[in-house]
Amino acid sequence: MRSYRRHRLVVPVLLCALAVLAARPTAAPEEPGSETGTGTEAGPSAEVVRLYEEAAVATQQYEAGREEAERQRAEALRAEELLDAQRRHIAALHEDLGRIARAQYRTSGGLPVAAHMILADSPDGLMRGQHAFSQAHLAVNNAISKNRRAEARLTADEARAADRWQALEKRNLQLAGLKAGIEQKLETARSRLQGEADAAVAAGACRGAVRLDQPETGFTDGEWVAPVETYELSASYGSGGARWSSRHTGQDFAVPIGTPVRAVGAGRVVKVSCGGAFGMEIVLKHAGGYYTQYAHLASLAVDQGEHVSPGQWIGQSGTTGNSTGPHLHFEARVTPETGSAVNPVYWLAERGVSL
Repeated sequence: MRSYRRHRLVVPVLLCALAVLAARPTAAPEEPGSETGTGTEAGPSAEVVRLYEEAAVATQQYEAGREEAERQRAEALRAEELLDAQRRHIAALHEDLGRIARAQYRTSGGLPVAAHMILADSPDGLMRGQHAFSQAHLAVNNAISKNRRAEARLTADEARAADRWQALEKRNLQLAGLKAGIEQKLETARSRLQGEADAAVAAGACRGAVRLDQPETGFTDGEWVAPVETYELSASYGSGGARWSSRHTGQDFAVPIGTPVRAVGAGRVVKVSCGGAFGMEIVLKHAGGYYTQYAHLASLAVDQGEHVSPGQWIGQSGTTGNSTGPHLHFEARVTPETGSAVNPVYWLAERGVSL
């Protein structure tokens, strides 16, 4: 059964955390055949981290732009409602002109008011005709003026509404293009990162730690976190499948290649290896005699023997070894070796981490 949980990304933390720090030369690795980490200029690992930062900024801009687009869309819809009201008002003005014309025709017996004035047979009739003519002329002029002003406002408002919609569509296209461009670059960098990781695993020699700037956190010794921040839970502990000789020994987190992987708690790196079913992997030892494993990685950010703190980035996720797609395989163990795993979901839950 697949379960799903998504933690909200805190963009300011990402912007602070996903910066690029050149891969520092490391001491001679403890495992034979290992290589010293190279500079970030030559490695896709740092490029993925940099693009993660750009993607975080682009996402922030995209979300801000989307909110602005929604605001503009709401304004445009309100403008359309006002335009409809103006159109109804103009239609009513046209109806008023028609009523005035019909009223003049009825009261004048079908003759224009001026004709009635000419045919008047007394001064009183002439005065009444002149008054009627003035009133009719004033009513017609007022109606025509109101109609012209309303039509002018309608024309201007329609032009502004059209401009709003065009600006909205242009902005949406720009945001979509920006996001797509960064995602394409990120996908290319992920592919390069995974390619180098596969080569290292095939050779059985890790390339060395690529140091990443660490996020600012409020964690202290003894606190625990999930191994990745945003994820989808996939294969669970104890599940069966053709990919494993027996039951699944860990909890899988479906995440894209290059996702920063965190130490779930304070500990020491007791194993770093590249090869075999787990591909590129890290094993940490924690207080109390427990161990955690992080497998199928695409890069390493720590070396064997180092001490790590809760939430520290120790590597990047990938799909090395016996893996059918990008994910992090996470185990909780009572020894550093395979075969001693316990249910990692329950193990983390006992330490206050709910997946």
